[in-house]
Amino acid sequence: MEIPFLGTWRRRREAGHGVGLRSPAGELWGEEGEGPAELLAECELLRARAETAGIELDGSPASLAALDQLLPRWRDDPEELARLGNDAGLYLGTVVVRTVPGAQWHLWPGVGPVVRLPAGRELDAVGKGVDWAVSGAPELSQVYAEAAEL
Repeated sequence: MEIPFLGTWRRRREAGHGVGLRSPAGELWGEEGEGPAELLAECELLRARAETAGIELDGSPASLAALDQLLPRWRDDPEELARLGNDAGLYLGTVVVRTVPGAQWHLWPGVGPVVRLPAGRELDAVGKGVDWAVSGAPELSQVYAEAAEL
């Protein structure tokens, strides 16, 4: 039995395997230098909170462990909570992309950026960052360690 809208839905879903994010110049989002990956690494609010606490966000896995030790003062402000969680996830993804060989940012239409790990598994870094901001778990350093194992 042919159901017209179902066939259309399947074609769209099958075609949407995700795409590697490229800037207008064509470089992948996982490459060094100026470009979209650098925009994802900005994380202004997270950097401000880290600086206030004396933590340097240098793109290393050790900086993720330091972030795990921050006192969660942002949990009292719902707007800051959402923004900080988003920033934490983008920073987590940036650290993974910069330090795990073969990891790259990928864009899923309607979902947003995720990190594709070398083994093909995808990490919803922003989702993990929001979870961390809301409840403190999973720790950012733990998520990184699991991603680096694969």
